[in-house]
Amino acid sequence: VAMCANDIAVMGAEALFFLDYYATGKLSLDVATQVITGIAEGCKLAGCALIGGETAEMPGIYDADDFDLAGFCVGIVDKDNMIDGSQVAVGDTLIAIASSGPHSNGYSLIRNIIKHVDADLNSPCGETTLAKALIAPTTIYTKQILALAEHINISAIAHITGGGLLENIPRVLPQHTQADLDINSWDLPPVFKWLQESGNVIDEEMYRTFNCGVGMVLCVKSEDTEKTLEQLSNLGEKAWEIGSISQSDDAAPSVVIS
Repeated sequence: VAMCANDIAVMGAEALFFLDYYATGKLSLDVATQVITGIAEGCKLAGCALIGGETAEMPGIYDADDFDLAGFCVGIVDKDNMIDGSQVAVGDTLIAIASSGPHSNGYSLIRNIIKHVDADLNSPCGETTLAKALIAPTTIYTKQILALAEHINISAIAHITGGGLLENIPRVLPQHTQADLDINSWDLPPVFKWLQESGNVIDEEMYRTFNCGVGMVLCVKSEDTEKTLEQLSNLGEKAWEIGSISQSDDAAPSVVIS
């Protein structure tokens, strides 16, 4: 739910409804109930309705205890109020909103790191355990983004999913611009420090694989910076100024982290 609702929110859209698909080798009512309960809770947080879905028992395709979960969300936005990146300009400010952890990306690498170092998942990680830090529920930003958009003219929003900071931000930027991110503007959260140190992951790969503590990046006019940060704080989100937009000689938009 989180990935779908957040992807809709970046356009300034309100999530209307969600449908799920749950497939397994042998249906366990206990496991299925926990899964659907989680989906329903996600829908509440996103402000959308769970209107149906499909549950499939497929022995021979999945092992008995395995299951596959997918879904999609439909939302609505007034065309005149759509956040499409067309208003992004040199000098705009970039605002980061904190993530709750890896969210739903980079888990192939995470699993390999755990296996490689034979990690103790019960070991401390920040204020929690490594296990809980790695599977922390993805933050759903829908209501906060919609509330912010009532007061701030947001030029663009990048949801930091697969591809991390380096590949997601350029998607919402016009040609001949670049996002200059200040690496000193935030501290890498403990779970990402553990992943980098345990996996010996270079900085560029971290920025391309994980959100590194940044769930969303908003582009606003420089004069709206303080107001945006104040509004996000009032909405319960940890946010900070992470960078700005500058001119680039290259046509293709890019990200520079320094």
